[in-house]
Amino acid sequence: MIQLHTPNASRNQEAVRLSLMASVSDPSPARTRRGGLSRGWLPRMGRSATPSSSSGGTFTCVSAKTTALTVLSAALLVPTMLVAPAHAAPSPPADGKGRPPKVKAAPAPPVSMSTVGGSLLGQPGTQVNLLPGAPQLPANLTGRSWIVADAESGEVLAAHNAHWRLPPASTMKMLFADTVLPSLPKDQVHKVTDADMEGVGQGSSLVGVKEDHDYSVHDLWLGVFLRSGNDAVHVLSAMNGGVEKTVKDMQAHAEELQALDTHVVSPDGYDAPEQVSSAYDLTLIARSGLQKQDFREYCGTVSAKFPGLQEAGKPRDYFEIQNTNRLMTGAGGISPYKGIAGVKNGNTTMAGSTFTGAAQQGARKLLVTVMNPDAGGANSVYEETAALFDWGFSAAGKVKPVGELVPPKSEDTSSHGSPAQSHENDSSAAGKGAGGGAGTALGVAGGALAVLAGGAFVINRRWPRGRRSRGEELV
Repeated sequence: MIQLHTPNASRNQEAVRLSLMASVSDPSPARTRRGGLSRGWLPRMGRSATPSSSSGGTFTCVSAKTTALTVLSAALLVPTMLVAPAHAAPSPPADGKGRPPKVKAAPAPPVSMSTVGGSLLGQPGTQVNLLPGAPQLPANLTGRSWIVADAESGEVLAAHNAHWRLPPASTMKMLFADTVLPSLPKDQVHKVTDADMEGVGQGSSLVGVKEDHDYSVHDLWLGVFLRSGNDAVHVLSAMNGGVEKTVKDMQAHAEELQALDTHVVSPDGYDAPEQVSSAYDLTLIARSGLQKQDFREYCGTVSAKFPGLQEAGKPRDYFEIQNTNRLMTGAGGISPYKGIAGVKNGNTTMAGSTFTGAAQQGARKLLVTVMNPDAGGANSVYEETAALFDWGFSAAGKVKPVGELVPPKSEDTSSHGSPAQSHENDSSAAGKGAGGGAGTALGVAGGALAVLAGGAFVINRRWPRGRRSRGEELV
C-alpha cells in the first residue's frame, strides 16, 4: 500500500480526492437550489402570527376609557395577522455590535476587456444573437465567465464575460500539457528525486507519486489528466528543465495561441498572485491540445492503473485512478454527458470551480468553458456546462456568431481585435513542438486508454486562414 503525500490543508484540492482505502470518487451531497426552503422549516415568527383559536380573534380591553380605541385597533390588525406569511424570513445574525452583517457583493467584470476574437467578446455581460427559432439560453446560469464555441469552425455561439481574467485552477494544466507533452517520449522512465517534488503546494491534489520510485512519462500524464496530480506536474516539469523554464515555455506558448489573457505563475494552476486566464483563453488552449493524439487520449480516459509501491524482488503494485471529470464518470450524482470527450476540471479557493469540456453529438463538436459559478456545490460547474452543451447543440445554425476562436499566431493572417496585455516577451522561451499545427485531424480513439461516455470526438477542419481582410472584425 502506497502512502499518499496529502497534506491536511485543502486550499488547492480538486473537487474529488484520491483515497486508496475507499472509492476513488467522493459522492457529493445533493445540490440545494439557492433561495429554496426545506420542507417542514417553520420559523417562530410564522407560528406566532396566527391568533389562538381560544380567543376567537378578539382582544381584552385594559380599561373602559380605551375600549373603543382598542377594539378599533384590533379590528384593523386581525385581518393582517391572519394572512401573515407562514414562512417569514428570520433576521440575519448580528455582527456582535447589534448590526446586521455586511453582505459582500460579487465582483463585477471589467468594463473594458480584450476583443481578441471579436469586439462583442470584449463587452461585459452575455453576448448572443438569436435568430428566429433559436432556443433561449439556459436560465439561472451563475458562472462569472463562460463560452460556447464550435470546435471545428471556431465560431463562438454565445459568451458571458469571455475575456474576464480569473484564476484558472487546474484547467491551467491543459496549457501545461499542450506545451510539454510533445517534448517528452511517453516510454521514457524517470526515477523521482526529492528535488523533483519541491514546490508542490500545500493541500495540492495528488496522484501519489513517491520519491525514489520509477515512473514512465505515460504514467505521469495519466496522473495529471485523471487525478490532476500536482506531484506528477512537478516531476514532468523537472524532466522539462525545471519549473521556471516550464512556466516560461507555457507563457510563450499561450502567446503563440493568442491566449493573451493568460499569465502563468505555476505550471499546475495552484493559486498564486496574478495567475489568471479567461474562458476564451482556456477554450483556445483546449482546442489546441485536442490537435494532439496523446492529449486526446489522456483527457478522454475514464480510469487507469497507476504504479504504487516498488520493492526490490517483488512485482510492482498498482492502484486504480479515476478521472475527476464528473461529466465523464458520473460521480457525485451527475449523469455522464452524452458524447463527452474531456477535457479538464479544476477547483481552488481563489478560482472556485472551473471546467472546460469537449463533446460531440452527431456531426457537431462543441467546446464549453465555465468559470466560477456562484451557485456553489461541487456539481454546479458540471450542471451549467451540461446546460450550455444542450443549448449549443440545439442552437447551432440558429444563432449568429458573436465572435470566433482565433488560430495560432503563426497561422493567423488577419487582425482579430485588440489584444490583452502581453506578459512574456522572451521569444526564446517558446515550447518547441507544442504549437497547434494547421490541418491536423483530431480524433479520440476507442480502446484501453480512451473509454468515452459516448461517441468519438473528431475535428477535421484546418485552422481558419484569412477568411477576412486584415482589420475587419467579427461582431
